Amino acid sequence: MTVARRFTVTGQVQGVGFRWAAQGEADRLGLVGRVRNRTDGAVELTAQGEERAMQRFADWLEQGPRWAEVVDVDVEPIDLFEATSFEITR
Repeated sequence: MTVARRFTVTGQVQGVGFRWAAQGEADRLGLVGRVRNRTDGAVELTAQGEERAMQRFADWLEQGPRWAEVVDVDVEPIDLFEATSFEITR
């Protein structure tokens, strides 16, 4: 079953390669969507794919890349959307 989620990741998550690492993990899991830095210091991701892959992605976000210090990951379901890849945006 295909699901879509919005994740908001807080902590030391900007300036540590989080967006690029998230893109790589999403690609590895076959997810589509986007990731961007927010002005409040958080990283926001929208992702869509198979439910099991989405859970693995959510688990990965709890840790992030090696230099990140994730404090919290907020998750909310969203409507399915059109995308063909996982993009880094501003």
